[in-house]
Amino acid sequence: MKIAIASGKGGTGKTTLSTNLASFLAESNNVVLTDLDVEEPNSGLFLKSELLHQEDKHKMIPVWDSTACTLCGNCQQVCNYHAVLRILDDIMVFPELCHSCYACSELCPTNSLPMQAKKMGELRHFKTPKFDFIESRLIIGEEQAVPLIKQTLDYIDTNFTDDYIKIFDSPPGTSCPVIEATKDADLVILITEPTPFGFNDLKLAIDTMYELKKSFAVVINRYGIGNKDVDNYCDKKNIPIIARIPNDRKIAELYSNGELLYDKIVEVKQQLESVSNYINTLK
Repeated sequence: MKIAIASGKGGTGKTTLSTNLASFLAESNNVVLTDLDVEEPNSGLFLKSELLHQEDKHKMIPVWDSTACTLCGNCQQVCNYHAVLRILDDIMVFPELCHSCYACSELCPTNSLPMQAKKMGELRHFKTPKFDFIESRLIIGEEQAVPLIKQTLDYIDTNFTDDYIKIFDSPPGTSCPVIEATKDADLVILITEPTPFGFNDLKLAIDTMYELKKSFAVVINRYGIGNKDVDNYCDKKNIPIIARIPNDRKIAELYSNGELLYDKIVEVKQQLESVSNYINTLK
């Protein structure tokens, strides 16, 4: 089963829920946790793990070969992302804009834009005492997260069988990286906070899940602050709230020290049991 932990905004508790839920479920299941927030992965800060495998990840970028090029301009016309431009007697390629769609290369009549591999990031496979942990990280200056997220998900599908519970710590927001991280999930858990800001961005995330036709549920973090807008909205829309993690200074202290919560705070473990029970109803 694939479970994505997402939210409409950053800082709501995706990593807190992902790491603690993975550890909790691993007590009785095969679990692999994957940090798909490749621009700023931080799940590993809360896990004691040993590196098992590391590999570079690449995307394919066209490189102009001027020897046979007739400067027909076809490459510029077929590129939807303006990554290839003809300027006077030169063809300029902008790797930051390229989506590796191969259109310019495949449709070039003189084969003047061969595709070459360009490193975009790294994937690391760790082993914790309870479960496997995968982390991918973009290199500095790389702008597109989606290709690395896709290759990371391919690694998971290749190396872990269907008897694993696969938990994805997703990027924040509702843009392309989130779509890529959640599109194949069996369940998306949207974590939010009971504040006007959290409520506003939760609605954006909910609209995104409706558009993707995904099964989803809500977890409220820092429950006890703010107001009841999230509760009332979910009740009105018949959206299940499967856990409410309390606002507790002890939680903040443990988090700040890079420690897990569920084995130290009874209320957190109870809420994770509620999440686990909901997941079991979907199997």
